Amino acid sequence: MTVSPLVILSASASAAVAGVLVYSLFPPARSLASRINPYLTPTRLTARRPADTGALGEVFGPILRALATHLGRFLDRSGEQVTVLELRQAGWYRELPEEGTVAAFRMAQLRSIAVGAGLAFAAGQALELAPVAWVVLVLLGLVIGVTRHQGALRAAITRRRDRMCIEIYTVNQLLAMRIRAGGGVVHAVQDVVKRGEGEVVTELADALRLLRSGWRAGDAFRRIAELTPERFCARTYRLLATAEERGADLAPALLDLSEDVRETRRETMRRSATKRRAAMLVPIIAILAPVLLLFVAAPLPYLITGWR
Repeated sequence: MTVSPLVILSASASAAVAGVLVYSLFPPARSLASRINPYLTPTRLTARRPADTGALGEVFGPILRALATHLGRFLDRSGEQVTVLELRQAGWYRELPEEGTVAAFRMAQLRSIAVGAGLAFAAGQALELAPVAWVVLVLLGLVIGVTRHQGALRAAITRRRDRMCIEIYTVNQLLAMRIRAGGGVVHAVQDVVKRGEGEVVTELADALRLLRSGWRAGDAFRRIAELTPERFCARTYRLLATAEERGADLAPALLDLSEDVRETRRETMRRSATKRRAAMLVPIIAILAPVLLLFVAAPLPYLITGWR
């Protein structure tokens, strides 16, 4: 008795949908490491022991990691340091040490490629395509698997940058009020980190962890200014570093920077509104204009030749 490939494909799709529903209704418990790592210093993070992956992980894990590493180096020629910077800017794999983020990203990229090629292979078998069309479909699945994870990384960086651009205005105002009340730069940052939350607060908390690890305050703020994806946040961090080292009056500069952020966001929203208004004209031109031209051109043969 032979089973149709279409039946196998439909059964696999039903199982995948059922698995997604079960995962969304009963998600796994949050690991203890993800709760503790934000309070650890970078040195203690790098000393964290890897999790036990079992017998299959011990056998096939090194092979898959080596394959993912070679494949990632072939696909991404920009270098490992650029990948680490992009992963940090996207906010991915925060619970892992710096050297483990690239390996986790490469493994996720390998899974994406395998899933894309596997789905394309199953679709080709189910549709009973010709060999040439089947090979083209599998290659298309490989391309989608390669570009999907890179696109998700770029989109995550963009979303985090937009979120930080919104948050930095409030953070600058809070820092200015705290400094005007008589506190120093480090004390103002500690107060904001203690009471606030968000992407900007997370980066300020990273600066405080570097400070507790032995870094100077100016160097810690300049370090996070080099790593942040948002340029207004980088200006704020450099301003904090300069004020901490030279003792300059920080509050007026923070308020001026907040005004720059607000003006830039207003201009961005104005440009976005203009683009959306232009996009609304596309369906009008594409749908109504041909109909209008037909109504205008319909009586022309009768007017010119007298033919109905």
